[in-house]
Amino acid sequence: MKTELVTTLKRQATRLIAEIQEDRKPVLITEHGRPAVYLIDVQTFDDQQDRIRILEGIARGERAAQEKRVVTHAQAKRRMKRWIA
Repeated sequence: MKTELVTTLKRQATRLIAEIQEDRKPVLITEHGRPAVYLIDVQTFDDQQDRIRILEGIARGERAAQEKRVVTHAQAKRRMKRWIA
Protein backbone atom coordinates (compact mmCIF):
# COMPACT_ATOMS: atom_id res chain seq x y z
CA MET A 1 0.00 0.00 0.00
CA LYS A 2 1.17 3.45 -0.87
CA THR A 3 1.64 6.12 1.82
CA GLU A 4 1.55 9.85 1.18
CA LEU A 5 1.88 12.95 3.30
CA VAL A 6 -1.14 15.16 3.85
CA THR A 7 0.82 17.98 2.16
CA THR A 8 1.11 15.80 -0.96
CA LEU A 9 -2.65 15.31 -0.89
CA LYS A 10 -3.16 19.07 -0.60
CA ARG A 11 -0.81 19.82 -3.50
CA GLN A 12 -1.51 16.86 -5.80
CA ALA A 13 -5.05 15.73 -5.01
CA THR A 14 -6.06 15.39 -8.65
CA ARG A 15 -3.09 13.13 -9.44
CA LEU A 16 -3.61 10.97 -6.34
CA ILE A 17 -7.32 10.56 -7.05
CA ALA A 18 -6.61 9.57 -10.65
CA GLU A 19 -4.08 6.95 -9.52
CA ILE A 20 -6.47 5.51 -6.94
CA GLN A 21 -9.28 5.31 -9.49
CA GLU A 22 -6.98 3.61 -12.00
CA ASP A 23 -5.29 0.97 -9.85
CA ARG A 24 -7.97 0.70 -7.10
CA LYS A 25 -5.30 0.50 -4.40
CA PRO A 26 -5.88 2.51 -1.22
CA VAL A 27 -3.47 5.22 -0.16
CA LEU A 28 -2.68 5.91 3.49
CA ILE A 29 -2.42 9.63 4.21
CA THR A 30 -0.20 10.57 7.14
CA GLU A 31 -0.24 13.76 9.14
CA HIS A 32 2.69 14.66 11.39
CA GLY A 33 4.12 11.20 10.76
CA ARG A 34 0.98 9.39 11.95
CA PRO A 35 -1.71 7.59 9.96
CA ALA A 36 -4.67 9.93 9.42
CA VAL A 37 -6.97 8.55 6.71
CA TYR A 38 -7.20 6.08 3.87
CA LEU A 39 -8.23 7.17 0.41
CA ILE A 40 -10.05 4.49 -1.57
CA ASP A 41 -12.02 4.51 -4.78
CA VAL A 42 -15.81 4.51 -4.71
CA GLN A 43 -16.23 0.98 -6.12
CA THR A 44 -13.90 -0.50 -3.51
CA PHE A 45 -15.75 1.35 -0.75
CA ASP A 46 -19.14 0.16 -2.02
CA ASP A 47 -17.87 -3.43 -2.30
CA GLN A 48 -16.57 -3.30 1.28
CA GLN A 49 -19.89 -1.96 2.53
CA ASP A 50 -21.72 -4.81 0.78
CA ARG A 51 -19.40 -7.37 2.39
CA ILE A 52 -19.90 -5.79 5.81
CA ARG A 53 -23.70 -5.96 5.42
CA ILE A 54 -23.48 -9.65 4.45
CA LEU A 55 -21.21 -10.46 7.40
CA GLU A 56 -23.51 -8.59 9.79
CA GLY A 57 -26.44 -10.62 8.48
CA ILE A 58 -24.53 -13.85 9.04
CA ALA A 59 -23.65 -12.75 12.58
CA ARG A 60 -27.32 -11.94 13.30
CA GLY A 61 -28.29 -15.39 12.02
CA GLU A 62 -25.69 -17.10 14.17
CA ARG A 63 -26.87 -15.20 17.25
CA ALA A 64 -30.49 -16.15 16.49
CA ALA A 65 -29.50 -19.81 16.19
CA GLN A 66 -27.58 -19.69 19.47
CA GLU A 67 -30.60 -18.09 21.17
CA LYS A 68 -32.87 -20.76 19.65
CA ARG A 69 -34.79 -18.15 17.65
CA VAL A 70 -35.24 -20.42 14.65
CA VAL A 71 -38.13 -21.63 12.51
CA THR A 72 -38.76 -24.77 10.53
CA HIS A 73 -38.38 -24.87 6.78
CA ALA A 74 -42.18 -24.89 6.34
CA GLN A 75 -42.56 -21.85 8.63
CA ALA A 76 -39.87 -20.00 6.71
CA LYS A 77 -41.59 -20.76 3.38
CA ARG A 78 -44.90 -19.38 4.71
CA ARG A 79 -43.18 -16.20 5.91
CA MET A 80 -41.35 -15.78 2.60
CA LYS A 81 -44.61 -15.91 0.64
CA ARG A 82 -45.38 -12.45 1.98
CA TRP A 83 -42.35 -11.04 0.16
CA ILE A 84 -42.59 -13.07 -3.04
CA ALA A 85 -45.64 -12.32 -5.11
